[in-house]
Amino acid sequence: MKKTFNIRQTKTCVLKKVLLFYLFAFLPYCASAQTKFGYFSYQSAFKSMPEFAIAERNLESLKSQYNAELKRVEQEFNKKYEEFLEGIDVFAKPIRQKRQAELQEMMERNIQFKQDAKRLLEAAEKDAYLPLKTKMAKALSKIGQERGYTFILNTDSEACPYIDPVMGEDINEIVIRELNTDL
Repeated sequence: MKKTFNIRQTKTCVLKKVLLFYLFAFLPYCASAQTKFGYFSYQSAFKSMPEFAIAERNLESLKSQYNAELKRVEQEFNKKYEEFLEGIDVFAKPIRQKRQAELQEMMERNIQFKQDAKRLLEAAEKDAYLPLKTKMAKALSKIGQERGYTFILNTDSEACPYIDPVMGEDINEIVIRELNTDL
């Protein structure tokens, strides 16, 4: 029984040595294949898309509409508040309380509108940029497959302070060109 165990140990040891040999023999090939990558600035490419300018104009228009409404309701509140302050001494207690309650309600509605406007603008921005991000993802996938990249790196926000140009390829121009043609 002991011999069987030793034979198994020997076979396992030989198998491990063979696997290590192949691993070390093919490691340089695997390593070189893994290091082929592209890098680019996502923001630069994103802003180069013609659809980006359209989305920005639409979002600015929407923001200005919300800002105009916010300004209008603020002016309306300020006017009513000034009227309340002017008449505070002459109003009977029930009228003063009613007007205070109206001002409080108006202020709460304005705060709620401000929060809703912020949320709606964020949603509109997300919706406006979604087709652009989808187009970017398709372009990057196409470029990555065509050029045989293992990955494509986004260099924005100083995420990669150094990239060896021998190992990676700057594809900013390629991405911008791809985004500005029909996919």
